Amino acid sequence: MIEKFPSEEIVTKRLKEDDILLKWLIMSYNLPSEPSRLRVGTWRSLKKLGAVNIHQSLWLLPMNDENYTALATVASNISENHGEVLLMQTIAMEENYEKAMISRFNKAREIEYEEIIDKCNDYFSEINKELERKNFTFAEAEENEEELEKLLSWFEKVKFRDVFVSPLREATEKKLEECRKCFEDFNSKTFENEKNDPPPEIKIVKE
Repeated sequence: MIEKFPSEEIVTKRLKEDDILLKWLIMSYNLPSEPSRLRVGTWRSLKKLGAVNIHQSLWLLPMNDENYTALATVASNISENHGEVLLMQTIAMEENYEKAMISRFNKAREIEYEEIIDKCNDYFSEINKELERKNFTFAEAEENEEELEKLLSWFEKVKFRDVFVSPLREATEKKLEECRKCFEDFNSKTFENEKNDPPPEIKIVKE
């Protein structure tokens, strides 16, 4: 089925009412094939911003001052490395197109949230394994704390990119709270174990 392009009347109406529609930033670029690190670096920069790749080297972000500044920096780096780049602002011509773009952003964030949830489940499994072994040592507690901090830091990065509040955000927050409680329980058991198991007495040998 061929989609009908919006009529001039609809386009004019949308342009007059663009304050009720989201504004978007679109960046299109082309970089030399070598060195590959430039293309990889650009891709990583765009992914960290939460930009969505809608077609080959065509990337989309909601318009705001922070995103514009960040994309302008990426665009400048592309130009400095002998690439071609266009940075533009646009709006959707119809509400259903806008919803489709928002859906793409939410889908991208859902994939990231699902990865965090999977890692949370791995975290539970690891702590349960140590509970069964009664491996209540400070070293193990410290390692578990570091892993929890990594998960929380990862979540904050995804949350920053989650401008449209993906339905999975709340579920991920709950899963991380379970991780936090799981760690606190293990940490308490470690403390009790250390308290009830004093270090061996040091004997001084007299010559």
